[in-house]
Amino acid sequence: MPQDEAQFPPQDAIRTGLAGCCPRCGQGKLFDGLLKVRPRCAACGLDYGFADAGDGPAVFVMLLVGFLVVGFALWFEFTFHPSVIWHFFITAPFAVIVCLGSLRMLKGLLISLQYKHSASEGSIDRD
Repeated sequence: MPQDEAQFPPQDAIRTGLAGCCPRCGQGKLFDGLLKVRPRCAACGLDYGFADAGDGPAVFVMLLVGFLVVGFALWFEFTFHPSVIWHFFITAPFAVIVCLGSLRMLKGLLISLQYKHSASEGSIDRD
């Protein structure tokens, strides 16, 4: 990732990432839709070409949200003793909503931290 020469006050990477804002200026939006990253910031012009969260957000969602969803399903089962159809109508939508909501926040967070720490793909120095 090329060094950013623009002069902007430093932004809190966690706040801007979770809010889905530009990691440089904190004003522009990072996403175009639910999970698609915009080509550049509308406010400061930062090119989001460096942004590659990869599979990291999905892994965190599976680990963290999976724990919450299984906990909710177990609580729901042992508290109300519902039939399987009620689990389908209650637990499945809960899982989808929590997963999609947290996936966007975690993707924004990882992109914001990637910008803050100038992280990029590793390369081997053969000299």
